[in-house]
Amino acid sequence: MSKRYGQAWCGIDAGKAHHWAAVVDETGGTLWSRKIDNDETAILTALGEILDLADEVRWAVDISGTTSALLLALLAAHGQQAVYVPGRTVNRMAGAYRGEAKTDARDAYIIAETARHRRDFATIEVPAQLAAALALLTAHRSDLVADRVRMINRLCDVLSGIFPALERAFDYSAHKGALVLLTGYRTPPTVCRRGLTRLTSWLANRGVRDAHGVAATALEASQAQHTSLPGEDVAAQIVAELAAQVLSLDERLRRIDRQIRETFHTHPQAEIIESLPGMGPVLGAEFVVAAGDLSAYPDAGHLASAAGLVPVPRDSGRRVGNLHRPKRYSRRPRRVFYLSARTSIIREGPNRDFYLKKRGEGCKHVQAVIALARRRVSVLWALLRDNRAFAPLTPTKR
Repeated sequence: MSKRYGQAWCGIDAGKAHHWAAVVDETGGTLWSRKIDNDETAILTALGEILDLADEVRWAVDISGTTSALLLALLAAHGQQAVYVPGRTVNRMAGAYRGEAKTDARDAYIIAETARHRRDFATIEVPAQLAAALALLTAHRSDLVADRVRMINRLCDVLSGIFPALERAFDYSAHKGALVLLTGYRTPPTVCRRGLTRLTSWLANRGVRDAHGVAATALEASQAQHTSLPGEDVAAQIVAELAAQVLSLDERLRRIDRQIRETFHTHPQAEIIESLPGMGPVLGAEFVVAAGDLSAYPDAGHLASAAGLVPVPRDSGRRVGNLHRPKRYSRRPRRVFYLSARTSIIREGPNRDFYLKKRGEGCKHVQAVIALARRRVSVLWALLRDNRAFAPLTPTKR
C-alpha cells in the first residue's frame, strides 16, 4: 500500500489541448507528474489519483481564463480551490532551480513549488452564471471594437490613395452618413456626375442625417480633384466593402450593447453601480467581471492596489518617501476606474470639482484623473457595502 501524505501541492501548467500536473510533498519531492488531456474523463481520473495521494491537496494553476475553465469547474465541483500563480512569477522562479530546460513538466513542478513556498496567491473563484455571461459579452465587445478600429484605419488609408480630399472631409469613425456615402460613391467623377440634388436625395432615402450637408461636402471635395489615380476602380471597390463592413459592425455593436445592458441589469447591485457618475452598463459589467462580489478584497485600499491606483515605495537606505507608479496590477479594473473617472469630469459635480482641485495643486491631467479614480474606488466600495445609491451632497446654507 502506497504511503498517504498529510499535505501535498499540485501545480498545473494549463494548455488548450492538454495540461501537465505535478504534485510535490512538504520537502519538495515529486509524488506525481503526468500529462492530462483537456477533457472531463481524463481530468476526473487524474483528480481522483491526486486526491488519493494526500489528506489535503492545494492546487495552483498559471492560467485562469477559458483554457482552464473546465479544469477549474471540475475542481470546484469536488470541493477543491485553486490559486492563480502568474506566468511572470513562474518565469522568475524558474531561475531558482537547476537546469535551463523549458518543459511542461518542469513548469508544473515550479508552479507547485511556488505555491508551497508562498501562501499569498489569490484564490480563483469559478464565476457564477451572470459573471460568466458578462465576461463573454464584454470580451466579445472588445474584439468587435478592435475590429472596427482596424477597418476604419484601413478604409482611410485606401481612400486617401484615390480621393484624399474626401478622406479629409469626414471623421469616418464617428460619421455614419459619410460611411453610407462611401457605399455608393467613392471617386470624384461619380460624385460630380450625381450632382448635389440627386446625391442629397440618395442619402436622405438611406436615413442619413443632414443629407444636404454631407452631399455638399462630398461635392466640394470632388471638384478639387480632376485626376484619376492608378488602381482607382479596385480601391473604390475595397472602400465600399470596408464601409459596408463598418456599418454592419456598428449594428452588431448596438445589439451586443443592448444585450450587455439587459444582462447587467439583472445584477442585484446594478442600480448602485450605475448611480456613480461615469459608470454606464458597459463599464459596470466590466467592473462586475473584474471585481466579482468584492470578497477577494478586504477593503477599498486592496481593490485600489489591485487596480494599480496606489503608488508603491522605492526606498533604499536614506532615500525614503520615493513613490512611483506600480507595474504589476490588473489592467481590467484600472481601465474601468480610469475611464469612468475621465467620463465623470465632463459634467459639473463633485467629481469635476475634485479633478479641478488636483489640477490647481499642480497635477497633470493623467495624474488628476488617477487621483480621482482612486477616490472613486473608496466611494463605490462604500456604496456597495452599505447597499445604497450615490447621491451628491448639496451644500447647505448657514
